[in-house]
Amino acid sequence: MSQLLEVRQLSKAYHKAEGMFRSKKIQALTDISFALDSGQTLAVVGETGSGKSTLAKVLVGIEHPEQGEILFGGTPLNCRDYRKTNHLIRYIFQDAARSLSPNQKISDILHAVLRYSTVLNEEQRNEKIADTLKLLGLLNEHGNYYPHMFSGGQLQRVALARALILDPKVLILDEALTALDPSLRAQIVNLLLDLQQKTGLSYILITNQLRLVRHFADQTMVLHQGRCLDYGPTLDVFNQPTHDYSRKLMKSIQF
Repeated sequence: MSQLLEVRQLSKAYHKAEGMFRSKKIQALTDISFALDSGQTLAVVGETGSGKSTLAKVLVGIEHPEQGEILFGGTPLNCRDYRKTNHLIRYIFQDAARSLSPNQKISDILHAVLRYSTVLNEEQRNEKIADTLKLLGLLNEHGNYYPHMFSGGQLQRVALARALILDPKVLILDEALTALDPSLRAQIVNLLLDLQQKTGLSYILITNQLRLVRHFADQTMVLHQGRCLDYGPTLDVFNQPTHDYSRKLMKSIQF
C-alpha cells in the first residue's frame, strides 16, 4: 500500500454576521493533519458540530480552507479545480433519496456526470454506466428507473454508482450508512469492503456509529470543536485513547 492522501495543518473558519457592521469568527477546523493509504479506511468521529462534515466539504472542494495543504500522491491538490478533484475524491451524502433528482431516470443522472467530467461519447458512456451498475449489483435495466422505484438499499447503491462512475481513488461517506436498517447497512458495508479489495479504493467514513468504525476502519480520528484529539490505528484509539473526551466517547458504546 502507498500513501495516497495527506492533509497538513488544515484550518477553516466561518464568519457569522452579528448586526450590520460586526461579525463573529467561528473556527470549524484547526490544524487537522492525517494521511490515508491506498485501500485503507479512515473513520472520523465526534459529536455534532465537531467539524466532521466541514472537513469532508473542504476535501471535495465544496468549502475552501483558510490554511493548510492537501497532497494527493505527493502532489499539492488544488480543491478549487473541481473538474480534477472530481476524478480523485467523491462524496456521498447522508440521504441518498434526497441527493438524487426525483424527475430524472438513473441513466440520465449518470450520463450527466460523465458528460460534465469526461470526453466519452454516448456509446462509451452507456458502456461505462452498464459496467458501474453491474459492479454494484444492479441491472442495466435499472438505468430506466426513477429514484422512487428503488428500495433504500438499492438507492444507496445508485448513490454509490454516481460517485464511483468516475473511478475516484477516495470516497467520502458522510453519515451515508446512518439511515439504513442494520441488515441493509451490513449489505452495503460488505459491498464497500468487496469494492475496496477489488479496486484499492480508499474511504473516509464520517459517522458516530462506533461499532461500524471498529469493524470497518483501519484508522480513526476523533474530532472535538474542530481539533483532532486522537488519531491512529483504530484498535489503538479504541483501546488506548489519549484524551479524556475520547475515553468518554469510547466508553459510551458497549461492544
